Amino acid sequence: MSKMKTGLRACINIGIAAAVIAVCSQISVPTVVPFTMQTFAVFTVVGLLGIWQGTCAVCVYIALGAIGVPVFSGFRGGIAALTGATGGYIFGFIALALIMGAFIKAKPESRLWAFIGMASGLIVCYAFGSVWFYFVYAAKGEPKSLWGILLSCVFPYLLPDAAKAVLSDMIVRRCGKFIKK
Repeated sequence: MSKMKTGLRACINIGIAAAVIAVCSQISVPTVVPFTMQTFAVFTVVGLLGIWQGTCAVCVYIALGAIGVPVFSGFRGGIAALTGATGGYIFGFIALALIMGAFIKAKPESRLWAFIGMASGLIVCYAFGSVWFYFVYAAKGEPKSLWGILLSCVFPYLLPDAAKAVLSDMIVRRCGKFIKK
């Protein structure tokens, strides 16, 4: 296959994957940090496309939101959505994609390795987002305690995100063989 066809296929994969993340971000239950299907989409996109195309798709998704396209939960977009209290979790998806992709690249056939990658990436995403959340509230003069942030922004999401990881793995295992990278 020519390099031009491979490059075109990669661009199409990345564009479709960014759109999937945007659609999944609208499947949302509003709370302080909304329950969305974004993490499921990131898990699935990286599992199907690999570290580089998956991470590029996440970056395209974030870039679309940054320029005002309403791709974030609740049909939000723009710099204000990224610099708000939950913006750190959105940027954390880049780390999630890179970490998960690295684990999968190291042992592509290992389901355990994929789950370890998802969990490791998600921990970094949670940490980055929680620190961001803290500083946004501290800047407003409304400091939150670490425990309070964990109770509202991390602990409620652990089981749903574990379920999303299992569902994503099932989809990747069934559909991955049909995706050309």
